[in-house]
Amino acid sequence: MSTGGLITIAGGDAPPVTTGREAAREAAERELAKPIYHQDEPGLFQRALDRFWEWLGEFFDRAAGATPGGGLGLLAIALVVVLAAAALWWRLGKPGRTARGGGTLFDEGPRSAADHRAAADAHAAAGRWNDAVRERMRAVVRSLEERTLLDPRPGRTADEAAAEAARSLPGHADGLRAAARAFDDVTYGGRTADPDTYARLRTLDLTLERTRPTLTEPTP
Repeated sequence: MSTGGLITIAGGDAPPVTTGREAAREAAERELAKPIYHQDEPGLFQRALDRFWEWLGEFFDRAAGATPGGGLGLLAIALVVVLAAAALWWRLGKPGRTARGGGTLFDEGPRSAADHRAAADAHAAAGRWNDAVRERMRAVVRSLEERTLLDPRPGRTADEAAAEAARSLPGHADGLRAAARAFDDVTYGGRTADPDTYARLRTLDLTLERTRPTLTEPTP
């Protein structure tokens, strides 16, 4: 029985027990806080996960409502984003490896252009196109060094070789840059070469062999 701010509990012949309303509330809270009353409730992680899925569902509902075409429009936008990301991945290669681009062109001791060409053709015959592309680019640069169109320089990169060679072979600047890019892609970018890539490098190599350089006057 409640009287004003008191709760009176009477039982049998025992004198009534009078408890203040605030004390009763605190006692009830302590009782309800016992683990036995919460053992079937989801854990903290499960509650957080449920809240996340609720938020995600609400987000997509709002996005679908704001997108022309509703859910189909949102699906089309998501598909475009995925395709753009895939195209970027294909062009740049694996993120962890592209940063290594620009390494040295030659990783072994001195070899002649003829040696590199023979190795490139052997790799191509066996279908090892990445190795074939690497050796053919080395053949191109070594040949230019043997013709004194490039100064032999340890540590030169494919990009540096292409830029330097383009000064005396300006008509083939684009081909040289493309060859250097193909070398970097298969060596450092995680890309896979194909017969067409190798054929372009081989054609460039043979063409440069027959091309006379453009002589430039030294800068005073």
